[in-house]
Amino acid sequence: MTTFQRRMAEWRLPALRRAALWVPQWFSKVAISDSPREVAMAFPHLQQPSFLLASLKTDSINKPFAQRCQDLVKVIEDFPAKELHTIFPWLVESIFGSLDGILVGWNLRCLQGRVNPIEYSIAMEFLDPGGPMMKLVYKLQAEDYKFDFPVSYLPGPVKASIQEHVLPDSPLYHNKIQFPPTGGLSLNLALNPFEYYIFFFALSLITQKPLPVSLHVRTSDCAYFILVDRYLSWFLPTEGSVPPPLSSSLGGVSPSPAPRTPAMPFASYGLHHTSLLKRHLSHQTSVNADPASHEIWRSETLLQVFVEMWLHHYSLEMYQKMQSPHAKLEVLHYRLSVSSALHSPAQPSLQALHAYQVLTAPVLFLILPHGEAFTPTEEHVLVVRLLLKHLHAFANSLKPEQASPSAHSHATSPLEEFKRAAVPRFVQQKLYLFLQHCFGHWPLDASFRAVLEMWLSYLQPWRYAPEKQAQSSDSQPRCVSEKWAPFVQENLLMYTKLFVGFLNRALRTDLVSPKNALMVFRVAKVFAQPNLAEMIQKGEQLFLEPELVIPHRQHRLFTAPTFTSSFLSPWPPAVTDASFKVKSHVYSLEGQDCKYTPMFGPEIRTLVLRLAQLITQAKQTAKSISDQCVDSPSSRSFLSWLGFCPVDANSSYTANDLDEMGQDSVRKTDEYLEKALEYLRQIFRLSEAQLTQLTLALGATQDENGKKQLPDCIVGEDGLILTPLGRYQIINGLRRFEIEYQGDSELQPIRSYEIASLVRALFWLSSAINRRFAGQMVALCSRHDFLGSFCRYHLTEPALANRHLLSPVGRRQVASQARGPRLSLRFLGSYRTLLSLLLAFFVASLFCVGPLPCALLLLLGYLLYAMAMTLLTERGKLHQP
Repeated sequence: MTTFQRRMAEWRLPALRRAALWVPQWFSKVAISDSPREVAMAFPHLQQPSFLLASLKTDSINKPFAQRCQDLVKVIEDFPAKELHTIFPWLVESIFGSLDGILVGWNLRCLQGRVNPIEYSIAMEFLDPGGPMMKLVYKLQAEDYKFDFPVSYLPGPVKASIQEHVLPDSPLYHNKIQFPPTGGLSLNLALNPFEYYIFFFALSLITQKPLPVSLHVRTSDCAYFILVDRYLSWFLPTEGSVPPPLSSSLGGVSPSPAPRTPAMPFASYGLHHTSLLKRHLSHQTSVNADPASHEIWRSETLLQVFVEMWLHHYSLEMYQKMQSPHAKLEVLHYRLSVSSALHSPAQPSLQALHAYQVLTAPVLFLILPHGEAFTPTEEHVLVVRLLLKHLHAFANSLKPEQASPSAHSHATSPLEEFKRAAVPRFVQQKLYLFLQHCFGHWPLDASFRAVLEMWLSYLQPWRYAPEKQAQSSDSQPRCVSEKWAPFVQENLLMYTKLFVGFLNRALRTDLVSPKNALMVFRVAKVFAQPNLAEMIQKGEQLFLEPELVIPHRQHRLFTAPTFTSSFLSPWPPAVTDASFKVKSHVYSLEGQDCKYTPMFGPEIRTLVLRLAQLITQAKQTAKSISDQCVDSPSSRSFLSWLGFCPVDANSSYTANDLDEMGQDSVRKTDEYLEKALEYLRQIFRLSEAQLTQLTLALGATQDENGKKQLPDCIVGEDGLILTPLGRYQIINGLRRFEIEYQGDSELQPIRSYEIASLVRALFWLSSAINRRFAGQMVALCSRHDFLGSFCRYHLTEPALANRHLLSPVGRRQVASQARGPRLSLRFLGSYRTLLSLLLAFFVASLFCVGPLPCALLLLLGYLLYAMAMTLLTERGKLHQP
């Protein structure tokens, strides 16, 4: 019998007797047969009720993970709740880590089945919704234990609200605030075991440190991600009802700690702020609450905790202040004051420029209170997307007769009511603020794909409906049914304002990148689904519809108009009801003084046309990069290095991820952009003539078969001046100027294919020869016979006269750059020249040709080549005009 089993067998003895059996082995000199009084005198500290906790802490250090989990399972099964409640907070923290992020616990975010299969299977079995850990939760739940949770670790807006003595709108915090004793500073929430466990589970995604970049962990394979999916499937079932608590099968009953009473319906969530004390008293749970609500209290708690911990990091009040014109004016005044403080009056032009930039810059920041600067990670976004996808499936699992409006008037179960209210009442507002922050602050790189897919998943609830339509054989997207029109209208800002936010991001990204092109394609494809654009446009029309003052307006009780209605009524009551819903949605998120920009209005249409321009330009740039890759393949670089192919010393090439991924990525980029352009044309009804005109206006004329394009610029007095579009093209690597070295070829920087010391020695030698024989070389090059042509071919630079000096300053200095005949020996300092000579000597040695005869043969061959080139050069000059 092991030490642990002996402890289990003797647990029913008196407390002091049990303590004697729990001592470590090095206390074995105390006999078990000693009386409890002797044991108490020898070890008074063992009388503390936390001895089980101390023993488990010791085992957590000395025992392997599998053995520890087996011991925990036995403890949960054999010990009473009175003993288990002392270890529960430590156990939860040891699993999910500490709230300050110092302790990582079991590190579920990195635990993967393919890397650590044994530990993974043990942890998943222990933390499963039907596993031992949840059995411990329900065991403590039956005894009505409470555990303190510090308010300081709650999301920023919730913490600030509670600290200001205002109870948050979410019912999750009602009747749970624990006021500190006299002189105390810390506020706590009194949570039941289930709430305490889910709080820690949800916050472990936020509080733990981000995973290092060097650690490649696929989020969808880690234990935490899979546990979230299991908990959602268990407590928010798409089929059947929520499984009963495990403790009920053991004979106990797990009561509902805070059932939703009829006096607190779903529709009342989100009322105005009141005093914390008043709301604390007014939301006391009735003892005679509806027993049917016990069915879903765990489902409500799970969803509210997930939404609060993962999404509620940006307050609605602060967001509306940022959107109001008054706040924007205050921010501009603040920036102007900073500008005037930074720049002295002696710099009026610089100050004016800075002030102009301040006035035209978007309002991207405010002096936010503590907690508003939360930055989500890609892992965080992926988990939120999993939540949204499951919520759509959960809400769409209502039967057609339950989802119909007439079903509201009949008796419905709490679970059915919860399915209808889950997304609009709990998720919509906080998700909108979360997405707005991500769209405005996420880096302009490919990692934004996670945010994009989360947004697109929320916009398409029909993808998670049980009655999915079959895809047509011609791969055309299926039409969005009219039954989804209420969802589109009640989430209008999710479609329109966030689409504008994505447009602004797309206009600042490099669309030549396949990953960025894919994101534009994904958004265009989703919004181009048949009938979706019409639904969005209908929602905008309802919002922009003038207010109709109707006495005794009861928006939920309007009936359809009859044929006997007066023709003077311009808006039927049903349409007015829909208009009221859309307006209440917009005003609740953006505030009453918001300025709405229609998605299909002229301003957004202008942005779409700009994006179409950039898409066309990016396609041309990708094609030119592809052509450059074809013209200079890697197989040719070795021959160029050997000197058999010419190498352009002035060539420059702009780096792009296309270079690393090859022709397949070029093909994908072109395909994504082509389809995205077609989808945009369908959404905004752009004509082919408009797209053709945009292509011509873009200045897409190419020279040299489309291989070279200059950035967009205008001609000024001193030459070319970049336009804002030209700056964008250069910054994103879409176009470039051809940079050429126009100085003395002997003084250009030493190349990587040259020997530095040899180049310097040859330059010194050639300079000495040029100084010594300068007069003789000028005389020889002045001759008009074959010898003069032969000397001019070797001692002058024919390319100097053909260079295009782009700089106006260079044109004025061209006269001073004229150089006379000179000898250049720099070519002998090249690796490829020396290797070519060595290769020639090696081949000659194979044919028994010595070094001296080989050198004479090379010299003779070069003289014949030079004579031929001299004759061709002179003949070319005779045919020039």
